[in-house]
Amino acid sequence: MQLSPSIFKAYDIRGIIDETLDPSIAKLIGQAFGSEMRELGETDIVIGRDGRLSGPSLTEALTEGLLSTGINVIDLGMVATPMVYFAANHTIRGKKPQSGIMITGSHNPPNYNGFKMVLGTSAIYGEQIQSLRKRIEVKQFATGQGSRTTFDIFPMYLAYIVGDVKLARPMKIVVDCGNGVGGAFAGQLFRALGCEVQELFCEVDGTFPNHHPDPAHLENLQDLIKNLQTSDNELGLAFDGDADRLGVVTKDGQVIFPDRQMMLFAKDVLSRHPGGQIIYDVKCTRNLATFVKQHGGEPLMWKTGHSLVKAKLKETGAPLAGEMSGHIFFKDRWFGFDDGLYTGARLLEILSKETDPNQTLNDLPNALCTPELQIACAEGEPFTILESIKAHAKFPTSEAINTIDGVRVEYADGFGLARPSNTTPVVVMRFEADNEAAITRIQEEFKLAVLAAKPDAKLPF
Repeated sequence: MQLSPSIFKAYDIRGIIDETLDPSIAKLIGQAFGSEMRELGETDIVIGRDGRLSGPSLTEALTEGLLSTGINVIDLGMVATPMVYFAANHTIRGKKPQSGIMITGSHNPPNYNGFKMVLGTSAIYGEQIQSLRKRIEVKQFATGQGSRTTFDIFPMYLAYIVGDVKLARPMKIVVDCGNGVGGAFAGQLFRALGCEVQELFCEVDGTFPNHHPDPAHLENLQDLIKNLQTSDNELGLAFDGDADRLGVVTKDGQVIFPDRQMMLFAKDVLSRHPGGQIIYDVKCTRNLATFVKQHGGEPLMWKTGHSLVKAKLKETGAPLAGEMSGHIFFKDRWFGFDDGLYTGARLLEILSKETDPNQTLNDLPNALCTPELQIACAEGEPFTILESIKAHAKFPTSEAINTIDGVRVEYADGFGLARPSNTTPVVVMRFEADNEAAITRIQEEFKLAVLAAKPDAKLPF
């Protein structure tokens, strides 16, 4: 198969099986990554895969590529993405691998797969991912003969979480893993914490026969909502395909989006880190910054993208970060990587102290807001549209404009956002306001800005 530059994304490598990704490409990625490791003086790596049907063959080929560069591979088998990150933070059989690769298509359709990568303790993104592509194109590979071993990381991971997280009382919960890889671990983890757990779609099945494993979309949470209406379960937790993101549903069927979850976590974390920075991405509610300040913290808005947020967390030493997509990063009591399973455990720890968890969640500050809206574009076009908006657009009733990641315009009564997606050719938009009239006014200003940059844009509002 010819190497397609399109698989080298902003935060990971991702392609369609037998169209842009196959074992021959996976082997080249192993050779390139192993060569980068050798240049850093690294010799050991942990690898894992999710439940996708293409996982085993890609694992074999990736391993072959890594071994050929003299890298020793510790194969964790089928695991959640955060277990690879966890293993890269621990000593395994006397070795401390600081690099890791997870073979996962995350929440993409079944015919996708890809690679999330940690190189020498840091998630790689942007230019580092492009440098792998360039290395493959010129075949600049190290040579050597590495060794391969296997290791079951789950007992160590489970023991660490159970040793850290303590529930004030047992809770009755329902978990929906959408047949993603989290289903192999979630029930056991939450039972070990003392919960009574009902499992929905926890059989790992790479065809995702029931619904898509992506809790960011409401249609994928309907089974949880129905279960909570007809059972005595107190809370619903949903996980994406590789279990690094969490969705939360209350007893009365309300979805608590991640920017509101972050309020609960920030309050808890700031009780131990007074004055601490709390990082959140540009898609999050403006209520989060207000809430963080009220609880003695320093809010810091940053770019969207799990690798970018992870890097900012490392740079600032902040105890907590989170994204609207559901990636939550605890440095407080944890290792600073995104982990849906651990985030679920921390949520239960907080809610188990409350007499009415449902009320606690529903009482979190809320606002009138749109879901993520998208404008379809040609490849590369979103970036030129945003550059044009930054240069020319006027937002007459705005108070401030933030251009850290696209354009986020703050108003006295809301905000509007337009940013180029780093993963697909779309402009992502989101709006929040105190009332319908304000949302309509803000959207009207954005409509004029977008149409001036792209007159044929099909607006989703």
